[in-house]
Amino acid sequence: MWLAFASAGSILISIAVSQILLALAVIALLLSGERLRWPPIKLPMLLFMFGTVLSLAFSGEPAAGLPGIRKFYVFLILLVVFSTLRDLALARYLMLSWAGLGALVALRGFVQFGAKVREAQQLHISFYNYYVPGDRITGFMSHWMTFSGQEMFALLMLAAFLFYAPAALRRTWLWLLCAVLMSLAVVLGMTRNSWLGCGIGGIYLIWFWRRWVLAVLPIVAVLAVLFAPADLRERFTSVIHPRTGIDSNAHRMVTWRTGLEIIRKHPLLGLGPEGVKLHFDEYVPADIPRPLPIGWYGHLHNIYLQFAAERGIPTMFMLMWMLGKIGWDFARGLRVLAPGRGDRRFLLHGGIAVLLATLSAGFFEHNLGDSEVLTMFLVVVACGYLALEPELVPSEVTAKEGVTVA
Repeated sequence: MWLAFASAGSILISIAVSQILLALAVIALLLSGERLRWPPIKLPMLLFMFGTVLSLAFSGEPAAGLPGIRKFYVFLILLVVFSTLRDLALARYLMLSWAGLGALVALRGFVQFGAKVREAQQLHISFYNYYVPGDRITGFMSHWMTFSGQEMFALLMLAAFLFYAPAALRRTWLWLLCAVLMSLAVVLGMTRNSWLGCGIGGIYLIWFWRRWVLAVLPIVAVLAVLFAPADLRERFTSVIHPRTGIDSNAHRMVTWRTGLEIIRKHPLLGLGPEGVKLHFDEYVPADIPRPLPIGWYGHLHNIYLQFAAERGIPTMFMLMWMLGKIGWDFARGLRVLAPGRGDRRFLLHGGIAVLLATLSAGFFEHNLGDSEVLTMFLVVVACGYLALEPELVPSEVTAKEGVTVA
């Protein structure tokens, strides 16, 4: 149990530590004789894995595609969390550990941000031109996309806790401080897909908490844009008015069009895992001028196109089936809860918010291809399904909290 908890918690600091602890948790679980439990998404998950293996087998480059198979290891976090954290209080403590670690990571990001401001000044370069193309804050991770994705998940789960959990009524100031630090880190990360994910997930959480607040949000958003520093304001408006060679709009259009071309020619099995990285240049449409816009062309910056191009449309649909089932199960569980705060409500609402954030941010980034982000996503899924287990009674149950039926 504690190895599983530590593996899930440490992912914000180190993927190596997290995966070593995951291996130890799996070994301990197997030796314990305890029942091995999987959340009820085994069928679509196994079909997705089977489709991946099948695409690799027919790709003609099995050795090159092995990293895509090795990533199946990450799915073991579902097994150990769902099998061992059989107390909803433990799931709550895990989410709160993310809040604390997320705040710590945010502080490290602030230090990095200050250093980058000084570096841009010393080089006499516009901060926006220096920072956005490839030198953003990363926290303890190696890439700013990973940093922003992790902060997004931790922030949404903390928001769900504050809105719906009974324990949020104690030490509220501490959790609000963590929320402010992580929110600022997401803003300074200037990663637009994470801004979108936080927005979609946050709107969902607020809708079921205090709907009237949504009427105020547009005013707050307009004021925030008007009074934000120039670099932040430009990053926001770059969605419509990108700066050539700096913002990634043109680069993403190339990856998306290339992905559609790959899918058109290989609809059933795709190119195989890692095939997009190996053969991207061969499928760039002829009408796209060279040289290509500056950017990373190792994947398609879109989970829907990426999985379809790599593994085929049927395998991509298996993934969508799994994600859709998660959302359906969590929403169905919420419908049978009695009104009032409760750990079940917080974990289920948080799970749906994270799912919506993943799906929306996934239009613009291959977020589920990132092992750190995927690990956190699967932990949230496991905790959501723990909230659907009828035999698990929260350690702190309010008088109004209902019990979900299977």
